[in-house]
Amino acid sequence: MAGGLVVTLVATAGCSSRADPEEAGEGLAQERVADEWDIDSGPSGAPGADPTVSAEPAEREVGAAPAVLREAAGALARAGSARVRTSVETAAGATRVAIQGSGGYDFVERMGRLRVRLPKDAVGDDEHEPITELLAPAELFLFNRGAGVPDDRWVRVDSTRVADGNLVTGGATDPLVAAQLLRGARQVSVVGRGEPARGGLRHYRGVADLDAAARAAEPYARGVLRAAARGFATDAVRFDAFLDAQGRLRKIRHRFTMTNAAGGQRRETDVVSTTELYAFGAAVALRPPKPADIYAGTVDSPKN
Repeated sequence: MAGGLVVTLVATAGCSSRADPEEAGEGLAQERVADEWDIDSGPSGAPGADPTVSAEPAEREVGAAPAVLREAAGALARAGSARVRTSVETAAGATRVAIQGSGGYDFVERMGRLRVRLPKDAVGDDEHEPITELLAPAELFLFNRGAGVPDDRWVRVDSTRVADGNLVTGGATDPLVAAQLLRGARQVSVVGRGEPARGGLRHYRGVADLDAAARAAEPYARGVLRAAARGFATDAVRFDAFLDAQGRLRKIRHRFTMTNAAGGQRRETDVVSTTELYAFGAAVALRPPKPADIYAGTVDSPKN
């Protein structure tokens, strides 16, 4: 597996195709809410133009994290909720892995719901059913795990016990944790004000220190950030963050460095996690599983 990226998701993927009971009959219609604007539409509105590489004014260094970055999580809480798109990508040699997700997040309840789609080659099958995730800063619930887990049971993952704090191995970065990570930002530059589709975004680029972020984070995010500070190859996490006039994160891209010990050799692999937020205030259907619905047995490990 490329950089061990899909360890958690591969362990939860299988041939089970039973629908999440709350989603039966709903399909993905709820996740296809019309976007307010396409954050990847460049200044001319051309789809697919990446704002991190577009022709913007020269960077202006501001040093430590400005207040708008330190308060990004608070701005999300004030927004209430949003629709979410996620992507986690990595490459090791000729092997590339990309995991895509979509859904919604309730910033007041500090929980989101995603449908995560595995790449065709992640578990060696041509097709696999999407996995439903309920993600929160300190825990992750997965449905449609297969491979030894009953069809009607959820799997719970304690994110503070995962080597990277579950920042990427679950296939998506929790938006609130992503915002809290900015509290450790340093070497920050203001890149410019983009004009994607409608309105403008302020683009910040810099490096976040995981250990510093863990110390500065609110209590709900400290455990996972401490785990991440211990688990990644380096505390330094490069980022590009795009915020609107209300200080709300609209897109954030982190570049983590993971260590892969496969084959008896330690190799560092960059993992890029991108989270996009839009349609603020949209309703998010959340129903955490009851204790009786959580699988208590042994979870099979992936076969590599």
